[in-house]
Amino acid sequence: MSAPESSRFDVVVIGAGAAGLFCAGVAGQRGLKVLVVDHSEKVGEKIRISGGGRANFTNRDLDVRAPQRHFIGDNPNFCRSALSRYAPQQFIELVQKHGIAFHEKHKGQLFCDGSSQQIVDLLLAECAVGGVERWQPCKAENITLAGSGSYRIESSRGAIETPKIVVATGGLSIPQIGASDFGYRIAEQFGLRLVTPRPALVPLTFGGEAWAPYAELAGLALPVRIETGARKEKTAFLEDLLFTHRGLSGPAVLQISSYWKPGTPLTLDFAPGTNVAEALGEAKLRSKKRIANELATLVPSRLADAWVGQDPALQRPVNEAADKALAALSERIARWQITPSGTEGYKKAEVTAGGVDTRDLSSQTMESKQPGLYFIGEVVDVTGWLGGYNFQWAWASAHACASAL
Repeated sequence: MSAPESSRFDVVVIGAGAAGLFCAGVAGQRGLKVLVVDHSEKVGEKIRISGGGRANFTNRDLDVRAPQRHFIGDNPNFCRSALSRYAPQQFIELVQKHGIAFHEKHKGQLFCDGSSQQIVDLLLAECAVGGVERWQPCKAENITLAGSGSYRIESSRGAIETPKIVVATGGLSIPQIGASDFGYRIAEQFGLRLVTPRPALVPLTFGGEAWAPYAELAGLALPVRIETGARKEKTAFLEDLLFTHRGLSGPAVLQISSYWKPGTPLTLDFAPGTNVAEALGEAKLRSKKRIANELATLVPSRLADAWVGQDPALQRPVNEAADKALAALSERIARWQITPSGTEGYKKAEVTAGGVDTRDLSSQTMESKQPGLYFIGEVVDVTGWLGGYNFQWAWASAHACASAL
């Protein structure tokens, strides 16, 4: 028996986040009858809490000729097609059209001057122009192939029939706002491959005695150079680091966490751009201050005290210190190696790396090998750097998909 007219749609978008709402709005404005289904009452929760409540909605430094520089995944080139066809400037123009004031914080990161709710409102307004229908809260419980190449979705509000489903369910990060594995389950149900999901843009933890001297530095922030990986795999960032009670966070660590592999060390330079050995060598010739005081001219004093406090040979005036002791201290400041015990997990991760394998998707349309089934946004194995890149992937993948529907 075919479904009644009221529950037939040209397209059903599952997920009312950044990618889902944007795709629905564009598709609706192209004349399609669109339904958005989401199990949560609220829309765009991740947008609302992002960027400290101001939504870092894109990054104008994204190089559309080589966007894979800012993205990871088993095939970082996959994202190039969508990102080059819907660039940051296009979303910026939409933001301006809606009269939303914004500013650049640094490194191309754009934030609303006001609240992130403005971006949610923009997406809802675009959906309204496209006549998009929304069922919320509504759980999509089961998806099956109906006859004549269409799909039947059993939902908590009744059955829906559609020839096209767009899965925009996001990742597993921040479960407290309703993250779920539904998108991965749909992919597997229809025989698509998955790249094992893992937390990304996530604080790193350090356990045991080795961390004890640094636990009391919680709250200390400073610019560092951080790197991980060997030879060709080596990745480094110049960003701010934050000490926490359980480990390290801040932009530097969130960025490197996407590249860090369990069991491998991080190397940190706490005084990037400074030759610490040279500075301490000069201090030894002219100063009678304690080593900690001299070191505090190069790094924050709390860090200097923690460092010097671990070695009796350093608890003296700099002019009395052995060259060997100063050299070892310089090396530790410039090349501190430490191996994280793990991450703070999905609860604190800003995004999920991994997801639907891009080998099973079209980079042009986001359609999967299963005809009529599309995947966009974070559910796909494309993960951007911190700083608005993941939102731009949401907009670009949604736009590519909506244009193809």
